[in-house]
Order: sequence, then C-alpha cells, then structure tokens
Amino acid sequence: MKGLKDKAALITGGASGLGKAIAERLHEEGAIVVIADLNEDAGNKLAQELNGFFVKTNVTDASAVEQAVAFTVEKAGKLDIFVNNAGIDGLQASTHESTLENWHKVIDINLNGAFYGLKYALAQFVKQNTGGAIINTVSTAGLVGFANIPPYTAAKAALVNLTRSTAVEYGKYFIRINAVAPTTVLTPLVQHFIDSAEDPAAMKQHMETMNPIPGMPETQDIAATVAFLASDDARFISGITVAVDGGYTAQ
Repeated sequence: MKGLKDKAALITGGASGLGKAIAERLHEEGAIVVIADLNEDAGNKLAQELNGFFVKTNVTDASAVEQAVAFTVEKAGKLDIFVNNAGIDGLQASTHESTLENWHKVIDINLNGAFYGLKYALAQFVKQNTGGAIINTVSTAGLVGFANIPPYTAAKAALVNLTRSTAVEYGKYFIRINAVAPTTVLTPLVQHFIDSAEDPAAMKQHMETMNPIPGMPETQDIAATVAFLASDDARFISGITVAVDGGYTAQ
C-alpha cells in the first residue's frame, strides 16, 4: 500500500489480538511501530520482533496516553498514524442487572481512553502540520443493537460518532479519522466473551453462523483494513466506519 514506509504508527492495545495483528501488518508495510499496552512482557517481545518500540500505557490515565504520544515522537521523530485500539468487553448482563462498576470500567477504557488518544494524537498532528491518520477500533455492536452488553455498545456507538465529528473538525488540517467495525473475531477478548456466556458452546456456534458469509474473519482481515485506511491509497477517505463483518450489518 502507498505511503506507509517509514511512517510512525502508535497502536494502543497493540500487544495482543487485533492490536498485535495491526502492528504486524503496519510493520510489513514498512512503518515504524510503537506498541502501547499494559502487558510489558508481550509488548516488549512484539516490539523486539518488529524492530519497534514498546511503552507501557494505561489508557484510562490521560497523562499516560499523552506520554505514549510523546514517547513515539521521541523515538521515531514524529507521529503519522494513531490506532485507537485498546478495549475490553466487560461483563455480560441485562441492563437492569448490570453493575455500576462494570459500566464505569468499560466506559473508562473503551470511550474515555479512546478520547484521550484522539485528544493527544490530534494535538501532535496539528503541531506537526503534516496531516495524519487515525483509525478507531469500534465494533458491529456500535452500529446495531446487541443485548446484554450495554456499556460496550454505548461506548462503541459513541466512538463511531466521535469518528465522524472529529473527521469534520480536523479535515482542514489534512488529518483523516476513520473507524473499523469488526464482527466477532476470535481474539483473547472474544474468547473471554464466549467463556463468560451462559452457554459458551452455543455462543461460539452463534458467532460462527450469524454472518451472511459463514465463519469469523481473522485478525489479519481487520489489520489489512486498518493498513488501507492509514495509507495514501485512502487519502480522501475520512469520517467513515468500515464494517468488516461478512455482511452482518447489511441484514
């Protein structure tokens, strides 16, 4: 893909799952990758494999996210691509049975953490005055209704519209903001979701059969979409959410 060689990319939640696949794909395309994650062992190992960098980051701490951006600039000399990927699924429960603790935890990581990433990445892009690309990881659960995960759906839907709003606001700086909305992908996060379901076997079967295209996408499918949105091939694409869902949201 055009324009990714030697670009500096910061990926939150980059040590495992989708984030890891995204980091690997951007590295394959020639980007300098910086992995921001709480998992030091996995993050350092991946950074070493990709000749990149690791910075321990708790996305619920605004100052830590700001420092991750500064770390990227210190190590790579700039920031060109920011992938807002860190997130959790939380506990499954009907809305009236949901705990306030779970609500606040999921919102804090999936929405507040994403806002901090946008805030500090955008500030750096504006300062550099050379454009930039942001890709927010959302979900099909942010595009249509899903039962029993109220804070997750709320956070992802909010981030879909925040993607649109910031794209409108920062287009004049040639900064592009898009989102990718996967259907269920078998990552550690989704495996946790399956395991915590009332009937894990039934949940897994449902996930494998709910899309018009049977089965689940692989992490590499999502990573390829992110790489495209970050590349110069997508230079006039901004404010959209790409559903990588086998047609699920078309139903």
